[in-house]
Amino acid sequence: MTRSDRSPHGGQPPSGTARIAVDLLGGDSAPAVVVDGALRACSADPDLHLLLVGPRETADEVLGALAVHDRERVSVSVVDRAVGMGDSPLRHVRRESTVRAAAEAVYGGRVDAMVSAGASGAVVAASAHVLGRLPGVRRPGLAAHVPTPHGPVVLLDVGVTIDGTMLELVQHAVLGAAYAAAAFGVAEPRIGLLSIGSEPGKGDRLRRAVAVALSDTVLPAGGRYIGLVEGHDVPQGGPADVVVTDGFTGNILLKGIEGATGSHRPGPAEQGAALLGVAGTVVVCHGSADGSDIASGIALAARLHRAGVIPAVAGLADDLLTELSSAGGLTIRDALGERS
Repeated sequence: MTRSDRSPHGGQPPSGTARIAVDLLGGDSAPAVVVDGALRACSADPDLHLLLVGPRETADEVLGALAVHDRERVSVSVVDRAVGMGDSPLRHVRRESTVRAAAEAVYGGRVDAMVSAGASGAVVAASAHVLGRLPGVRRPGLAAHVPTPHGPVVLLDVGVTIDGTMLELVQHAVLGAAYAAAAFGVAEPRIGLLSIGSEPGKGDRLRRAVAVALSDTVLPAGGRYIGLVEGHDVPQGGPADVVVTDGFTGNILLKGIEGATGSHRPGPAEQGAALLGVAGTVVVCHGSADGSDIASGIALAARLHRAGVIPAVAGLADDLLTELSSAGGLTIRDALGERS
């Protein structure tokens, strides 16, 4: 059941202002790196307003380090509990926690977006529960962008759909095409499906079935499915603007790219993955993020809000997602033309 009929409300901030809720307890090295990142973000963006969600003493560290004239741009929501990496996201999502409180702030209109480096499962569960999923969306997807010589490549999912289904991957192709158009201005985005080779028919049963389904799927923003791509096509760019895969493979690929380049950033100036498929702007940073990464994630959230990216994605994808969900009875066996 979705809660997409619940839309965030509240007064609109002045033009150019971005109000971002920051989870102070999210991340392996929280709260120290989050405090550092919040300070960096405030210094870099004079139109940024932060809602610090966490313990009072931690928020006071940020306030105490800011210039007096900047303190009016920072407010505090006192919450002392985080969802740990070993906690069950579904069990804890209904309890008061920093990630739940940040999502409630977005829904209530106190802020425009939220950023967390906490357990991705908890961030996704809280966002979906509080903000609601877009109509028809089975599971949201995390979209990172990888810089290449040919422009950014959007890679999704990078951590949610560990055991993704055919319908979920096709829906993510729709969301990815809309995101590439809305966030990066890509005209007629080319959608590739990650596999072990680019020749037709390569891959496991899931990949082969998704390829068949995508060949018959209408994609937003004039997008088109171009076929299978390989892992090296993501950092090198070229054949596809969007690469779709399950969250297990996508997470491994993204971390491999980062390890090879010596960077935790999926982009040269913005770190973090946008959560697509929920009715609000949510950015998830690495659990191992440092202060610079947190500041970059906050900058990404601010840019997505100012450009109206997430509402634009919804506008481009809503009807197609609903149609796909209505036709969701198609199975892998059907797609591959197998007999029972």
